[in-house]
Amino acid sequence: MNPSYLVDIARGLATGAISGSRGRPRQTDLCRAVSATYYAMFHALAQSNADALVGTANRRRQSWRQTYRALEHGDARRRCNNLEQMRAFPLVIQNFGKNFVRMQSLRHTADYDPDAQFTRIQVLDIIRAVEDAVALLDSADREAKHSFAIYILLRQRNA
Repeated sequence: MNPSYLVDIARGLATGAISGSRGRPRQTDLCRAVSATYYAMFHALAQSNADALVGTANRRRQSWRQTYRALEHGDARRRCNNLEQMRAFPLVIQNFGKNFVRMQSLRHTADYDPDAQFTRIQVLDIIRAVEDAVALLDSADREAKHSFAIYILLRQRNA
């Protein structure tokens, strides 16, 4: 799954380019755009984790796919929301984590709240924020991404 394609779809929904709409986008399109944007972020994190732990050269291997698929929505949100633990990571990863938590909440609103209302401007701002957050994660050094992947994917046990 290519996160940038999901961002492109989200932008197309928000601007009306996909539906061919010239006026104000439908709420359904805006909600789907928010959801697609969250999934772009989720898949960017899954890819980063698999690349950090298994390696980009091994993307065709079962171990890479298994690591990619190990990411769980709720666990990732809880860990990104644990500010005490997140302080151990560089600011770029902390910012990614804050955006991940925010986007998951927005995705839940978009997908499950029948009264959800978004504007085109709000959704385009959300899309830009996610693009920035993913770029920040990509810019993190290899060791930070490796440590973050372990933190996000592996359960911590107390002594």
